[in-house]
This record gives sequence, C-alpha cells and structure tokens, in this order.
Amino acid sequence: MIKTLIILFCFIPMAVQAVKLESGDYRYREDVEAFITSVAAKSDYSEQELLDLFAQVKNQRHLFELMDKPAEKLHWHQYRKIFITDKRVQKGIDFWNEHQDLLKQVEQKYQVPAEIIVAIVGVETFYGTYRGKSPVFDTLVTFAFDYPKRAKFFTRELEQFLILAKEHNLPVREVKGSYAGAMGMPQFISSSYRNYAVDFDGDGQANLFDSLPDILGSVANYFKRHGWKAGEPVTFPLSIGNKQKLEQLKPGVKPNYTWQQLKTVGLKTTANLADDKPVALLRLQQKNAAEYWAGLQNFYVITRYNHSELYAMAVYQLSEKLKEGIS
Repeated sequence: MIKTLIILFCFIPMAVQAVKLESGDYRYREDVEAFITSVAAKSDYSEQELLDLFAQVKNQRHLFELMDKPAEKLHWHQYRKIFITDKRVQKGIDFWNEHQDLLKQVEQKYQVPAEIIVAIVGVETFYGTYRGKSPVFDTLVTFAFDYPKRAKFFTRELEQFLILAKEHNLPVREVKGSYAGAMGMPQFISSSYRNYAVDFDGDGQANLFDSLPDILGSVANYFKRHGWKAGEPVTFPLSIGNKQKLEQLKPGVKPNYTWQQLKTVGLKTTANLADDKPVALLRLQQKNAAEYWAGLQNFYVITRYNHSELYAMAVYQLSEKLKEGIS
C-alpha cells in the first residue's frame, strides 16, 4: 500500500505539469526557458515578466490547418474569384474617393501609385473590415514552439512582437491579428512593423491599427524600400509561340530572364520592352489552360509583401480595376 502511494505521489507532479502544458502554459519547457532568457538579456523585459506572459498562453493549434492550406495553394482561376469581385472593387473605389487627398500626399512622398496602396489594403483586410481575430502573442508562441517546419521564422517574429509591444506600448495579450500573426489594416508581421511602419500623421508613433495616414504611408514605404520603380509598369500578358521550347524555361517571380530570352521561345507581347529588360516568366493556371505573363521589377516588389505570384497578380488586377473606376 505504501509503495503504491509513493508511486502515485511521484506521478502527481508530472500529471499537473501535463495539464499545465495542455492548457497552454509553456513555462516548463526548456526551449521556452532558453527563449525567455535570451529575450530578457537583450530587451527591457524581465524574465519574470516574460514567464508571467507565457503562463497565460492559450494554445492555438487549431490554426495549423489554415497555415497548411493557404489560399495561395489554389489555382489562379480559383484564387482570383476570392479577390477580384465587384464588391471589393466598388468598396475600393469608395475608399479611394473618401481618402483621395491623403492618398495623393502619400503617393507624392513615396512615389507609389494610389491604386497599388488601396489594392493592398483591399486584398489584405477588405479595406480594414477583416483584420483577424487570433491573439497575436498566443499564435506566435504556438507556431514558434509547436510547428517545427516554420519554427525559426515564428520564433524570430515572436521576439520581434515582444520588442514591438514595448516600443509602442501595446498590450501583449490583447493584440489580435491573422492566423499567422499579421496585424492592423495592412497586415504587417512584427518584423515588418518595426522596419517599415512610418509615423505619417506626425504624432510620434507609427500606428497601423487606428491611424489611416500611418497605415497608407507604411504600405507605400514598404514598397519604396523594396525597390518600387516609379512610373514603370508591373506586368504584361504574353501570347504563346512554341510550347515545347517554353517548357525549357522555369516560371518564377524573380526577373531572372531578359525579354530577349523569352522572345526566343516564341513568347510575344504588345508591350514595348527592350531586349535586355529583366523579366520573370509567370505561369497562372486557368480552368482549362495556363496563361503566361511577363513580370517586371514592380511585380517582384509586390511579391515581397506576399511571396505568391497569385497574390501579386490579384493585387495588380484589383489595382487596375480601381484605377478604371476612379478615372
């Protein structure tokens, strides 16, 4: 009997810890402790402050399915239906008309077209309507420590978020965002917030949650810092010549080819491109066949916001429809 009691008492601490871990308390994990020690050593957080934050984490494993099945895995004809809709176009035109003076100021300073800026917030959050409901801190903790294939990225973003919260006096436990931890109307991840957000309204703080000048200015700054070329086109549709030769080229978003190289496989466009112009070969799957586009530097810049060619094309095509509605 005594031996049985001893065994039971030995298992009680383990059972309690298991319950704590299941409920989201990450304090007792060695990898979390190492992270806390590291962040405390190079930030204004104390270890106790971080321990208290981690003790309150609610595991967000239900978001793994969304991460594993993003819209960017769809074919183009499926993806396009989500973002290029009459409702999104009309709301974007209304948004542009309402804020045209501000957009002109942003466009003038950063030399990024208003239609691109508006299209970004249109694709990201339907012009601020859907900003995400997931707790950013809990989400980043869960992905950093329980999602091995992207642990490095999310561990870095978790650290950036904690520092961001200190810098901007954000309530760590209350900030909500996307299933991947992106925040505000433009859906910046934490590192992007710290590196590219600007204080366009001049109040001393870059606020991507409530300040529209800061939001639009930050999107434009992001594009400028990533190499947007003012006045240059984004992409052109191509007509196919020799399909057999075309298969020798590898599609991608980076402008790794010259226009001359694409011409040699029979691709054509109505655009006037110099033979030495750097271009990317874009392949988008429609319902019955693939279509091809020439992506220029500005198309590549859009993919720095989201690395998918589907995303970049949706932003571009939405921007074109917005511009048509304004003119």
